[in-house]
Amino acid sequence: MKKKQFEGIFPYLVSPLNSKSNDRKNVLERLVNHLIHAGIHGLTLFGSTGEFPYLNQKQKEEILETVIRINQNRIPIIAGVSHFSTSEAVYQAKKFEALGVDGILAAINVYFPINTEGIYRYFEAIACNVNCPVIIYHNPKFSNMDFSLDLIERLAEVPNIEYIKYASANTGKVFSIINRCNGKLKVFSATANIPLLILMLGGVGWMAGPACIIPKQSVQLFELAKQKKWDEAIELQKKLWEINSLFQKYGLAACIKAGLEIQGFPVGDPIPPQKTLTVSEREEVANALKSISW
Repeated sequence: MKKKQFEGIFPYLVSPLNSKSNDRKNVLERLVNHLIHAGIHGLTLFGSTGEFPYLNQKQKEEILETVIRINQNRIPIIAGVSHFSTSEAVYQAKKFEALGVDGILAAINVYFPINTEGIYRYFEAIACNVNCPVIIYHNPKFSNMDFSLDLIERLAEVPNIEYIKYASANTGKVFSIINRCNGKLKVFSATANIPLLILMLGGVGWMAGPACIIPKQSVQLFELAKQKKWDEAIELQKKLWEINSLFQKYGLAACIKAGLEIQGFPVGDPIPPQKTLTVSEREEVANALKSISW
């Protein structure tokens, strides 16, 4: 089967759970259909906005099965895989591919220090055990490691590793990745404050939580960039800045779940022990959404 190519806006889907920690299928159905109708190009599950560290494997599989059923192959579905153990990460990747995902977003958890060879072997093992495209997640803030250009270039040579999700303020490194990997590794922006800049530098899209609550605006930003209408794109990025700043200020899942609740999607509170937004904080989110609503 031909691999799907990934490009555009891929919101990080939230993980709505009820009081019994089961996924809220009705809410997921409404939300997924809403995002698809808004024009998004794909969905990514089990990222930071999806609260992956707080979900067990059974919950992840139930959410994924629900989303795949609702999607009906309309857009690509990517599932996040992350663990301390290489064998467990491989198990997750193989299981998610068997359930029907179109791609794997691979991140690495770190407790004891891991050398460059260990990092390489972790991602290589995931890629070699699935047939779908793999996106490596480079996030120095959360993983506490900054992948070297040599490591990234080496990973680009591994079959199935075709993309990198880049979450760093070091935008100059994007040029180096694009130049050194010579088209073998396409770049997605992760950081909410620089998607337009990544697109200007040659990136292929944006994977982030805010697109869950501003899908139409995010899609328009991508389309303006694709058409090289930079002045209009910059003006739109400015308008979206307040949402992005609140996203960073109040935390990923808390802000996006609050925003979705305000928009009529009862996705629930962040999974404990994460903090729920206060009334005044929710008002900030509501006002920001109102200022850019279409």
